Amino acid sequence: MNIFLIIAGSLSALAAVMHLGCIYFGAPWYRFFGAGEQMAKLAEQGSNKPALITSGIVIMLCIWSAYAFSAAGLIIKLPLLKTALILISLIYTVRGVAGFFFINNPIGRSSEFWIWSSVICLSFGVMHFIGLKQQWANL
Repeated sequence: MNIFLIIAGSLSALAAVMHLGCIYFGAPWYRFFGAGEQMAKLAEQGSNKPALITSGIVIMLCIWSAYAFSAAGLIIKLPLLKTALILISLIYTVRGVAGFFFINNPIGRSSEFWIWSSVICLSFGVMHFIGLKQQWANL
């Protein structure tokens, strides 16, 4: 078992649960987590759009969590494991780095959102990369 991949999978699962909270609790959670005022207002108006977008993110995060758990040896070996983990690690890392470029021009979000979400995404990416590197020969 690989502790870094277990942590990575747990972090993605936690992020999925937090996104489910946004769907369930609505506008206050969208605002608190920095989804933007437009998403919060749509949720207040009863639009399905925020829930649909957030559901897509939840599904993606659950799949990413499963791939990390698979590589850690907690669940069955999933197809294209190395390729998927490389892509997941890259996406988290690129998203983390890219967010820092939006701090001065936050495009509908706060600067704090971009800082925190970038640090979080970078942390997730690093956990995946370290775990993947350690587990590479066994995948």
